[in-house]
Amino acid sequence: MASSDQLKQHTISLSVENHFGTLNRIAGLFAAKGYNIDSLTVGETEDAAISRMTIVTRGDDQIIEQILKQLNKLIDTIKVVDLTDEAFVDRELALVKVQCTPLTRMEIMQISEIFRTKVVDVSAKTLTIEATGSQLKVDAIINMLKPFGIKELARTGRVAIKREFQSESQ
Repeated sequence: MASSDQLKQHTISLSVENHFGTLNRIAGLFAAKGYNIDSLTVGETEDAAISRMTIVTRGDDQIIEQILKQLNKLIDTIKVVDLTDEAFVDRELALVKVQCTPLTRMEIMQISEIFRTKVVDVSAKTLTIEATGSQLKVDAIINMLKPFGIKELARTGRVAIKREFQSESQ
């Protein structure tokens, strides 16, 4: 089998019934089959009885087909869509607490401004930055902030939704 670095990353969107244990059953399915979850986000939709899950995983076509079939078999599953080859919008949120001194504070704030992020907390020794965007953007700002010393980092993982507008070139 190919290493996980060689497997294509897939973004899977699920609509599920908002019941106790649904998340556990889905995570258990991945664990039982030995599939890794790179990112998992869950939240209520416009209907409180339904939750949307966005799962990012890696696999070849056969593995992904098996995952989709297994997800569709779960009793709480309403709809499963592999967005990977579709047009979709995705975002990730990260909160990054960076060490700073009076000498580095302005430089960190300039980096934050370049990436169009927000400084959401300030102390004498740290700045906390909220970064929202694609995984690549979030990774880029984190890499730019590493030399200053990241004290704490929290990431949401990817949330995604299919685009409705399709240009004629697609």
